[in-house]
Amino acid sequence: MTILPKFTRQLLHPRYFLLWCGIGALYLVVQLPYKFLNKLGPIVGRLAMKVLTDRVYVTARNLHLCFPEKTEVERAKLLKENFESVGMALFETGMAWFWSDDRVKKHFTVTGLEHITKAQQEGKGVLLLGVHFLTLELGARIFGIYNPGIGVYRPNNNPVLDWLQTYGRMRSNKDMINRRDVKGMIRALKQGDILWYAPDHDYGPKSSVFAPFFAVENAASTKGSYMLIRMSQPAIIPFLARRLPGNSGYEMVILPAAEDIPVDSDVNTAIALNKLVERCVMMAPEQYMWLHRRFKTRPQGEHSLY
Repeated sequence: MTILPKFTRQLLHPRYFLLWCGIGALYLVVQLPYKFLNKLGPIVGRLAMKVLTDRVYVTARNLHLCFPEKTEVERAKLLKENFESVGMALFETGMAWFWSDDRVKKHFTVTGLEHITKAQQEGKGVLLLGVHFLTLELGARIFGIYNPGIGVYRPNNNPVLDWLQTYGRMRSNKDMINRRDVKGMIRALKQGDILWYAPDHDYGPKSSVFAPFFAVENAASTKGSYMLIRMSQPAIIPFLARRLPGNSGYEMVILPAAEDIPVDSDVNTAIALNKLVERCVMMAPEQYMWLHRRFKTRPQGEHSLY
């Protein structure tokens, strides 16, 4: 059972003073009109490119590995757009945690809710296949407004941030489950719940199998997906929240349930899920979390890709 963090007086210790100042500043900034935030975000992202040079390298490397068919000019353009999206993601996180439901809904169009309804009418739990888009927090918030579910998450090492992210995510969802609590996830799905689950990060050699991801033949992919799907037999429904051009807001896209995901082996399950993730990424590639070291875990004997 996952025990969620609660606010205590210890979180007000002086060692967290600067962090609380930053949180307060974010709260105040996201009260500004969305049009202003949408212009400020890309500026912050371009400034981040000058400071976070190691992450620029990781992003450029990931784009090169995944899209070798693109030209250098095309990848450079995608990298710049991605960091502009990184800057905007800072404010979108604050929007997700601090905006009211009405204000969030005002900036979203939603398509595909009928796929969730269909799965629920069939008595199935829903494995909501999330993708690590930079709009992740805002996407989870808008989905929960329409269909409260349970989020799978990694507790933050900083107790203030751990409490804050839980507070923000629970504003429109039912519960949170530690990503290590596979039994809890299976139980939730068997009970017919909606479980937000993202299989597209590298969680190390003990938790991974190797499967293709874009042009990378051996990408470490979580092997927990195999057991989760085999044991609970849920409807597997991909979704994403993507930022629309200009100041026109966001679109939450819920895709039809995936059919015939193999559960004969953890590798085949990972291959199928990676293809679903690829499909979602290509709907807004500049908004994916490319700055993560997605390919840090390699098969034994292979050199680092970074």
